[in-house]
Amino acid sequence: MTTSRKPLPRKISKASVSLRRKQPVKKKSVNKLPGLKGVVAIIGSLILFSPLYYKFVSNGFDNAWHWVIDIGEDPNYRHYKKFNIYVAEKYTIHGIDVSYAQGKIDWPKVKLMEENGLHISFAFIKATEGKDFTDSFFRRNWREAAKAGLVCGAYHYFRPETDGKEQAEFFVKSVKLEKGDMPMIVDVENLDGLNPAQMRESLNTFLDNVRYLTHIKPIIYSGLSFYQDYLEGYYDSYTLWIAHYDKPELKLKPASNWWFWQHSDKAKVNGINHAVDFDTFKGDSVAFRELLIR
Repeated sequence: MTTSRKPLPRKISKASVSLRRKQPVKKKSVNKLPGLKGVVAIIGSLILFSPLYYKFVSNGFDNAWHWVIDIGEDPNYRHYKKFNIYVAEKYTIHGIDVSYAQGKIDWPKVKLMEENGLHISFAFIKATEGKDFTDSFFRRNWREAAKAGLVCGAYHYFRPETDGKEQAEFFVKSVKLEKGDMPMIVDVENLDGLNPAQMRESLNTFLDNVRYLTHIKPIIYSGLSFYQDYLEGYYDSYTLWIAHYDKPELKLKPASNWWFWQHSDKAKVNGINHAVDFDTFKGDSVAFRELLIR
């Protein structure tokens, strides 16, 4: 017969007792404001998923790539391949000048075109010539360019052999200026068989009459060589728009009051099926606004 033994009591080590006694007591959760790391994470997420972030990254990449492909060229005279132009970095306000030669223009496409920050802000538009010629595309260009959001300026191709007063009256009658437009512009680039003094006399008559009829001083446009040969020193008080192509700078005497520079006649612009002249304004946006009709 087997005698049953009572099981001996299990020994409990001090270590296990100690562990049991030190088990943490669960505490109720308390809502806390996010710490600095949390705030940074939230802000980072907002930026990362923002459309502005992708625009910033895209523009940064475009600019960086622009510098890479232009290695070896003057960094202050950059090549904008889409526009087919070179222009100095310090100029930030750009425009074009057009006439019937450019045909029918899609002005919204002109306004939207952009390359590495360069875009078109203004347009000089041919209106008239002599005393009886109106550009066939003037009215459409004048209306549609303004609707697209461009600042517009109308210009008259001056004929020195034709009476200056008649030309001024015809020009002013053909263009209806509004607040925010540029002053009227006269394009003078030939003598038409007159000597320089006779040309200037006719031009003075034109300028005086435009100013009398509009109460605004016109802008004078001319090519660099014609200006230096026949106009320099006579019209320093007028705002000048000078043509001189494919150079990093327009070098004129400090006394000359030039503000616009036509620096290319081979530009390519979306919405225009022909080569077009490209222009730059010398000053900043404040100076540009000061020039406009109020």
